[in-house]
Amino acid sequence: MSKLTGKIAVITGGSSGIGLATAEQFVAEGAYVYITGRRRKELDAAVAQIGRNVTGVQGDVANLEDIDRLYAQIAQEKRRIDILFANAGIASQNALIGQITELQFDLTFGINVRGLLFSVQKALPLMPDGASIIINGSAASIKAIPTQTVYSATKAAVRSFARTWTSELRERKIRVNTVSPGYTDTPIVETLGWPKEQVDAIVAGILPLIPVGRFGRPEEIAKTVLFLASDDSSYITGVELFVDGGGAQI
Repeated sequence: MSKLTGKIAVITGGSSGIGLATAEQFVAEGAYVYITGRRRKELDAAVAQIGRNVTGVQGDVANLEDIDRLYAQIAQEKRRIDILFANAGIASQNALIGQITELQFDLTFGINVRGLLFSVQKALPLMPDGASIIINGSAASIKAIPTQTVYSATKAAVRSFARTWTSELRERKIRVNTVSPGYTDTPIVETLGWPKEQVDAIVAGILPLIPVGRFGRPEEIAKTVLFLASDDSSYITGVELFVDGGGAQI
């Protein structure tokens, strides 16, 4: 039997990168998956790529009405959520302290922290006892990365959420875990609008800091999320599991 047979899963930010790779893993293991994304074109393409047992719901986790609409649809169609991968997030523009703008702060915290919190809170009435919540964190939660004050702070915040929610949801036996990727080859960098030359220079500087000598692949992160979503990790809750090629560990 597949690891997620009969399970209903939600993946926010599931139209590309780690979210899309995880949706494909979940479906391959027997789950029915709802994915969200802000852009209709990319969302439709992701649904077509996954091919079966998937529904795409356009929305922005920073908009609470969009979250309500997502869960209202699931309540009507499936009536429960067994697995929630709170994955939607954005990178922030490079900015040293003294250069950070209110817009940058509000946008990054609005999606990465506020949006994630309410994605989880509003899902809870649909989650049966024994369900699994996985939060997408980052190795930036424990590494000091110059120019990434805001992004790193958002990931430290969601790691704290996982600890508190593990305690608060213990009576319902809902497991809450954080998967924290290191540098991963996803389209998120494209949203920053950096020139290719700048991206190439940054990558060249980062690679020597990663013991395995390369960036991670979305499917490698997805396999870890699958582990945390399934009964294979039934005795694991409250952890931050780094999938970073060793970059944050040395």
